[in-house]
Amino acid sequence: MRFAKGHGTGNDFLIVPDPDGQLMLTPPLVAGLCDRHTGLGADGVLRVVRADPSAQGAVPPDHAGAEWFMDYRNADGSIAEMCGNGIRVFARYLLDHGLVGGPELDLATRAGLRHVTEEPSGDITVDMGAPALLGQGAAVIGGSEYQGLAVSLGNPHLACIVNVPVAGIDLSQPPVVDHTQFPDGANVEVVRIVGAGSVEMRVYERGSGPTLSCGTGAVAAAVAANSAVGEPAGRGNGNPARAWTVQVPGGKLTVTLTGTVSLLSGPAEIVAEGELNESWLSRLAASPGRTAAREGQLSVQR
Repeated sequence: MRFAKGHGTGNDFLIVPDPDGQLMLTPPLVAGLCDRHTGLGADGVLRVVRADPSAQGAVPPDHAGAEWFMDYRNADGSIAEMCGNGIRVFARYLLDHGLVGGPELDLATRAGLRHVTEEPSGDITVDMGAPALLGQGAAVIGGSEYQGLAVSLGNPHLACIVNVPVAGIDLSQPPVVDHTQFPDGANVEVVRIVGAGSVEMRVYERGSGPTLSCGTGAVAAAVAANSAVGEPAGRGNGNPARAWTVQVPGGKLTVTLTGTVSLLSGPAEIVAEGELNESWLSRLAASPGRTAAREGQLSVQR
């Protein structure tokens, strides 16, 4: 079973090439791969599979025009609709391996088609679509309640504007959100406006925990900041473009809001490639708590 390791501003992923859809990514396998002590370690897994409905992985029906589908899994093995940093790392892998021509390409995701561009600088820009603003919400973070703006980018977010440095906010435990508003949970961001067009952000990602960066979270943070300063770009109402620099613990991202789309730009890097040890896979299948794997659902491509 081949793999690659990559990251975008510290948000790290395992890339699993499976062009013909032969690999079944069970939650136990994904969780084992992402374990930072006994596995390879990552915030999630990106399966590289052709956008063909016959392939495993619930390829969305609106994949016309895309050759490749980003099958994204969180570190706990749960399926996610979209990942902004992940799709940029996914595109970097395809470009580096000559699987696409570039510099522009369309990729299929569970949130729909996404248009990606490799910039002359080497950064990767992805059109994240129009953010959907879903009203106000609240989260209990570290024992305190914070008000936030609910934003969907294909996956759910609650972006909370704060007036203290975000480094001091306790994200060691999952934030508590209203499950009537977020029945599938939410990514929760704490965001502080630090200057004109500039914010700092930290995030707790559902299914992964605190991460060094979150691409969709950076867009949600920019949308919330825009709303806080009275410039609600992203509502699809023709507002002029507004660029935000989003500083995350793992680096810097740029988000441009136009009123109809949101563009996310930043670095994406492949760190290493290799092959999993077969005996490790066998131990994973036999270990306690890996029921699905023991029942034969752990299938790997040799």
